Amino acid sequence: MATTESVRLTYAFDVYCPWCYGFGPTLRSFAQDNAYRIRLHIRSAGLYTGARARPVSAHSRMAEECERVTRLTGVGFGAGFARALTDGTTVADSTAAAAGLAVLFGQADEVGVPHLDAAEAVQQAWFVDGRSLADPEVYRDIAAGLGLDASSVTAVYASPAPWEQARADFRALRRLHVTTYPTLLLHTAHGAGRLGGAASTAASLTAALDQCLAGAFPRPTSTPPSVPQGELS
Repeated sequence: MATTESVRLTYAFDVYCPWCYGFGPTLRSFAQDNAYRIRLHIRSAGLYTGARARPVSAHSRMAEECERVTRLTGVGFGAGFARALTDGTTVADSTAAAAGLAVLFGQADEVGVPHLDAAEAVQQAWFVDGRSLADPEVYRDIAAGLGLDASSVTAVYASPAPWEQARADFRALRRLHVTTYPTLLLHTAHGAGRLGGAASTAASLTAALDQCLAGAFPRPTSTPPSVPQGELS
């Protein structure tokens, strides 16, 4: 049952998470299909922070996970990413990536560029081009491609504000008890509950949203993921 009232969803993802990259086309389709009734808020997760922010060579399962993502979703990874995995020296640092994304989101709000466009561009910089997401020039290039203020990106990235926003996102997701990614949360009067999982299709997400809005399930169900996902341990 459609509704004219907009409902809020939170998308919890980590730019370095292959499952989040594989889920991207599904989320894009779902968001477009339901644009008239949802407000999608994207929050970065701290999958690789602190002692977990290590060179990709230390994450021995990353290549295997990417192969599984491709088998499940059909989403491919780029030659630049393959070279970065082979080289192994790029540090997967979720805080640096989340700070860069915060810079882009701030600029996107000023000109009406969807946050989802910026998030996808950052994912492609890593999973297609293999660029380090700790490099401010990545965000300068993305800003230019999205029609944002590329000239100010490096200055803003070097300031405390986006880093504080990144950590605020991590804390917000911890308060929501989100520990696997991607996670799509539907907010209702009863709280926040998981909508679908990494293996969902856009159609199944829309069907689940319909059921929740129709009142068939007064509380969003917490569906266990049917496939391995990025996990915060």
